[in-house]
Amino acid sequence: MRSISLKAAAAAAMTLIAFQAHAAWPEDKPIEVVVGFSAGGGTDLMARKLLPFVQKRLGAKAQFVVVNKPGAAGEIANAYAKSAKPDGYTLAVINVPGFLYVPMIKKSQYEAGDFTLVSRVVDDPTVMVTQHDNAISTLPAAVSALRQKPGSLSFGHNGVGTNGDLALLLVGKESKVQLNTIPYKGTAAQKTDVIGGHLAFGLVSAGEIPELHGKGAGQLKAIVQFAEKRSAALPNVPTAVEAGIAVVMSSERGFAAPKGVSAQIIKQLDSAIAEALRDPEFIAAASADAPVLAYMPGDQWQRSLERNSKTLQELAKTAPKQ
Repeated sequence: MRSISLKAAAAAAMTLIAFQAHAAWPEDKPIEVVVGFSAGGGTDLMARKLLPFVQKRLGAKAQFVVVNKPGAAGEIANAYAKSAKPDGYTLAVINVPGFLYVPMIKKSQYEAGDFTLVSRVVDDPTVMVTQHDNAISTLPAAVSALRQKPGSLSFGHNGVGTNGDLALLLVGKESKVQLNTIPYKGTAAQKTDVIGGHLAFGLVSAGEIPELHGKGAGQLKAIVQFAEKRSAALPNVPTAVEAGIAVVMSSERGFAAPKGVSAQIIKQLDSAIAEALRDPEFIAAASADAPVLAYMPGDQWQRSLERNSKTLQELAKTAPKQ
C-alpha cells in the first residue's frame, strides 16, 4: 500500500512539474524566431518590426530573438525549426509559395505538414524592379528584347521556389522567351546589384522595397506587378495581366510552429499577433508593409494554402527535379 502511495505521489509531482513548466510559457526563455533569408530583407524586417508589439501582448517577461538562416529558398531555416522541440520556444517565419513548392520539386528536409500555421501577416504582390534610368521600362519591352536576343537580360530572385522564381518561370512559359535567372539569398543583395547596375531586374515583393514608396526615390523603379489587380501599395504600377501576360504571383508571409506545439500556445500567439497588427503604432512603423498587411488566423490560412497548392503542383510537374 505504501508503494502505491509513493508512486501516486511521484506521478502527481511529475504532473505538477509539467504543468508549471507549461504554464511558464513564454517566460522560461527567449522565443527563437527563424528567418530563412538574410538580415535586411523584407521577411527579416517584417519580423523585427512586428515582434516587439507581439512581445508586449504576451507579457512583460516574454522575449523574442530573430535568427537568420538564409539559403535554399528557406529550406535551411524550415528544417531547423521543424527539428526543434515543440514547446513554443521556436517559431518559423514562412514564405509562401516557396514553403509549399520546395518539397514538391525535391527531397527536402521538411514537409509543409511538419508545421502548424499560427498567423498570416502579409499578402504582398511580386514586382519587377530595375534602375530608375533603365530604358527598358515595361514588361513587354523586356520580353521583346529577349525575343531578339534570348538570355540577354538578367533577372534576380530569392531562390528556387520563391515567388520571384515562380513568377519568372511563368513569364518564360507564357511569353515563350528565355530568361537569364540568378538566385540570391535575399532581397537586400538583389537590390544592391540592381542599383549598382550588376543585375538588370530584380523580382521582389512590394513591401520589401521602401524605395518604391517614397524613401530613396530615384534609385529604383517598379515596372510591373504580378497581381490580379493593382495593389494599394503601388497604384501606378501596371499588372502583368494589363500588359497581356497572364501571370499572377504574390508572397504570403507569416508565422508557423513545429507540429506538436500545444493548441493553447498557438492560440495565444495568434491572438497576440492579431492584436499587434491592429496597433496604430505598429502600422506607422510598418511603412512599406502597411499597404500589404493581410492578417489571417492559422487554421484559415491552412485552408487557403491547400487550395493554392493545387496550382503549384501543376507548375511543379513541369519543373526540373532537383
